Amino acid sequence: MEKFTFTVNGKRRTVEAEPNDKLLDILRENLNLTGAKRGCDNLSCAACTVVVNGKTEKSCMLQMKKVQGAEIVTVEGIANGMDLHPIQRALVDAGAVQCGYCIPGIVMELYATLQANPNPTDDELFSPLNEHLCRCTGYEAIKDGAKLAVEYMKKAKTKVIA
Repeated sequence: MEKFTFTVNGKRRTVEAEPNDKLLDILRENLNLTGAKRGCDNLSCAACTVVVNGKTEKSCMLQMKKVQGAEIVTVEGIANGMDLHPIQRALVDAGAVQCGYCIPGIVMELYATLQANPNPTDDELFSPLNEHLCRCTGYEAIKDGAKLAVEYMKKAKTKVIA
């Protein structure tokens, strides 16, 4: 076991883990951050998406040795207490939240996308969502929520944590 230190949702954390342990396991089992979901364990569903150093990563395959010193943001880190983040609110308002399994990963994908480009074209907004598997919505509500998120973010002028 080795010690790994990184920042999660603005808090510096140190955990003991094997270098090849996966970030998803550490987030869920050691840090009690269960928003990122275990779906496939092979990079094909994106339910485990988190933001690492400003870029989305699939935490199910991301080894701990690659997150030493990193800035990590999970879906738990973007809301303000019980007040939803504008992206979360937009997806709820658009009816995109059904079973809720894929939504945390989609939220984090939109979060990174809109932090990098607050005025995306439809293609720039929707293209990153192609990696996300959703069984419930047919994706139209997710697209509607993504467009609404752009509007809500402009109104809120929300800044990134990490």
